[in-house]
Amino acid sequence: MNGNNKPLNQKAWWLVLPVLLCVAFSAIVPLMTVVNYSVQDIISPERRVFVGTEWFASVMRDDELHAALWRQLGFSLAVLLVEIPLGIMLALSMPATGWKASAVLVIVALSLLIPWNVVGTIWQIFGRADIGLFGYALQKLGIDYNYTGNARHAWLTVLLMDVWHWTPLVALLCFAGLRAIPDAYYQAARIDGASKFAVFRYIQLPKMRGVLVIAVLLRFMDSFMIYTEPFVLTGGGPGNATTFLSQYLTQKAVGQFDLGPAAAFSLIYFLIILLLCFVLYNWMLRVGTQDLEGEEK
Repeated sequence: MNGNNKPLNQKAWWLVLPVLLCVAFSAIVPLMTVVNYSVQDIISPERRVFVGTEWFASVMRDDELHAALWRQLGFSLAVLLVEIPLGIMLALSMPATGWKASAVLVIVALSLLIPWNVVGTIWQIFGRADIGLFGYALQKLGIDYNYTGNARHAWLTVLLMDVWHWTPLVALLCFAGLRAIPDAYYQAARIDGASKFAVFRYIQLPKMRGVLVIAVLLRFMDSFMIYTEPFVLTGGGPGNATTFLSQYLTQKAVGQFDLGPAAAFSLIYFLIILLLCFVLYNWMLRVGTQDLEGEEK
């Protein structure tokens, strides 16, 4: 019974049951399996020994894991620093209405339709100096470019590939946020004689806060779990230059078949992503609010 003494129909909760079942089988059950593996030494399918937190301790002492973590953090930070401003600028330059807006939206979204493994193959060919346009152009400019032999070139190529593939997502989100701003704000800015930068600083950027939070979280989570593109492009090399956390985890689980350490590392991986997303989310919500509070005071 609610406050108005009307009976509540609880049958609507049955509509949520299919979602709960899907989440249970696709997330909760596999997660519990990983937790089970992380505290056992799996000698064979029939022989398992409980080891407690031994795998977690060994993983945390792994120097290769530490190097992959710092490499991953640097890559994800570079992705955010490049793709977020670039996506905002692209959204601001896109036409707002008419057939041109529809055409530009379709063209911008084309790279998002390409599968991840195909993206790696495209850039694998694109970056070659003998048959690839990008590598050939750099060679003609006098730049000794070789993403298969130079660690810095490989890292920059993976970053450029990710920027090409996913910046349109940021641009589309920002474009949607810009189109949701009422015209009354722009009319008031024109009356006050505000410059384009002032309009962007005090109208467009604050009104895009919601979509920017989504864009930052999506791009951070996806870049922090990147696997297919650098694996196809460089295979994690040269050396370990482009071996990120996901590839390190795959090597542990599939290459070495160390299911216990791999399970422990996957849980640590999950907690790192969860913690960093929580920090980013709260930071993004607070950006700009301090200025508004200062103006109110």
